[in-house]
Amino acid sequence: MCGIVGYIGPQDATPIILSGLKRLEYRGYDSAGLAVLQNNQIEVRRDAGKLARLAALVLEEPVHGNIGIGHTRWATHGEPNARNAHPHLGMIGDVVLVHNGIVENFLELRAELEAEGVEFKSDTDTEVIVHLVERYISLGIDLAEAVRKALNHLRGAHGVVVMSRLEPDKIVAARVGNAGGVVIGLGEDETYVASDLPAILEHTRRMVFLESHQMAVVTRQGAQLSTLEGVPLPLDVQNVPWDPVSAEKGEYRHFMHKEIHEQVRSLTDTIAGRVDFEAGQIRLPDLNLTSELARSINKIHITACGTAAYAGMVGKVLIERIARVPVEVEIGSEFRYSDPIISENDIVLSISQSGETADTLAAMDEGRKRGAKLWSIVNAIGSQAMRMADGFISMQTGPEIGVASTKAYTAPLVDLYMLAILLADLRGVIDIARRKQLVADLRLIPDLAGKCLDREEQVVALAHALVDVKGALYLGRGINMPTAYEGALKLKEISYIHAEGYPAGEMKHGPIALIDSEMPVVVIAPRDPWYEKMFSQIEQAKARGGRVIAVATDGDALIPPVADHVLWVPETPWMLSPVTTVIPLQMLAYHIAALRGLDVDQPRNLAKSVTVE
Repeated sequence: MCGIVGYIGPQDATPIILSGLKRLEYRGYDSAGLAVLQNNQIEVRRDAGKLARLAALVLEEPVHGNIGIGHTRWATHGEPNARNAHPHLGMIGDVVLVHNGIVENFLELRAELEAEGVEFKSDTDTEVIVHLVERYISLGIDLAEAVRKALNHLRGAHGVVVMSRLEPDKIVAARVGNAGGVVIGLGEDETYVASDLPAILEHTRRMVFLESHQMAVVTRQGAQLSTLEGVPLPLDVQNVPWDPVSAEKGEYRHFMHKEIHEQVRSLTDTIAGRVDFEAGQIRLPDLNLTSELARSINKIHITACGTAAYAGMVGKVLIERIARVPVEVEIGSEFRYSDPIISENDIVLSISQSGETADTLAAMDEGRKRGAKLWSIVNAIGSQAMRMADGFISMQTGPEIGVASTKAYTAPLVDLYMLAILLADLRGVIDIARRKQLVADLRLIPDLAGKCLDREEQVVALAHALVDVKGALYLGRGINMPTAYEGALKLKEISYIHAEGYPAGEMKHGPIALIDSEMPVVVIAPRDPWYEKMFSQIEQAKARGGRVIAVATDGDALIPPVADHVLWVPETPWMLSPVTTVIPLQMLAYHIAALRGLDVDQPRNLAKSVTVE
């Protein structure tokens, strides 16, 4: 959730840190700061609000040095103000630290430290860590060992990056649990530290990812990796292929708008190399799925949060219909508390854009403890969810910067479709003709997505008509019921308009009471197996004076007479229809929010990667 950047090398650390933090703004934050070693003194600059305020502060009070750390904070303990912003200094001023996570036992640790005479300067839980590190350094222990000892006191999951003026040639980074990633970037006589790849990708492609309970001592020459118990580990250096230019807005006003329009490319990349159209077969080599494993599967538990969970709901329909494997979809934050019934022949499949969502990772941990195999569908290369899994599918969307997920929703829909076909094939429950037809349909999907994007003008016109509404009801059935949930989520998270997604068949069991001439009712009604039922519910909404906006298939003559507005989508094979039906709803939410003058890419109170529970 919070962003971390560190640098050691021959260059001035300050602009590198500020630039890196800028690339992590998509995570969401409410304050920012940096610390640089200047003339053997740790100089800290920090402020509440956006990075522009920190940059202005640095201009007023310049700080320069060849080693430094920076942070963007999302408040968990203490108000979002300059006093509580990271980095945090020790009382003596020898140690400075930035931190992602929550110190669950910080109250008792704070009381213990105050009894020793420590004076706290913030309301944060993080400050206890820097005082613990400084405590051990004062006993003559080096920085790395002091960090190890300090972390032993903490409960919870943490990512920490620490430096000391007493050891000006190193930065220490450590990870405990799933409180966000820690990645080390290796350059030429310089080394970088970050919580996420985009922060340092412009400088190097050579990355080392810290696992839980690992520590790195970072110097100009590289990094030494060890466990938190001090056992040395080899460096697993990975070459990351992302292009840093793809993290720029380019011609678009907002990253979200750019990412909506990148879906043709991301869907193409998702399919590329995985589909043999001639043979009508799917290849997902990173999943490590054999015929023996496929036939042994008893049940698949899909676990995810937010948008990813809605993708999982579509996946349930696809896997059960095509592969005939029972699927349960469980919200990540509820999974491990529900005492799930899992056997050794079950699969726990997590879906996550960041691969670092704490609730999803905790659900994976629970699945592992109960004997299940772990799979993940994840966007962030080298992320924890990817590394934890026995097999994975990479979304292939490239960096997604906007907080409201778009291309990282449609890509896993296609991933799940491909998984369903592969499972069916390996289990022997699909005939060749049907398999080839399902595979052939994949060829259509990038072009169909492009046709949806070509109709943006009709969405803009509707956005102008709806910009001042107070609420909206989204209705869908079957495979497009999750589309209703996702469309409603997009509207509320970036436009701050209350919206509710609902199964259309449940409309008469409550939501119909809300319908009047002021309430827009968005109905997802493509020509799919649920079309006739959806049409009936459109008529019921219209009979109550509802303002009906229909997402409908080209050429449908029945919808226009009963709808006030129609968002047309091209005819799509029904199992892939959630890809096309969601795109106009993404654009609608985007344009309403933009017309309202809101911060589309960084909506209030939200973060891209939720790394604390």
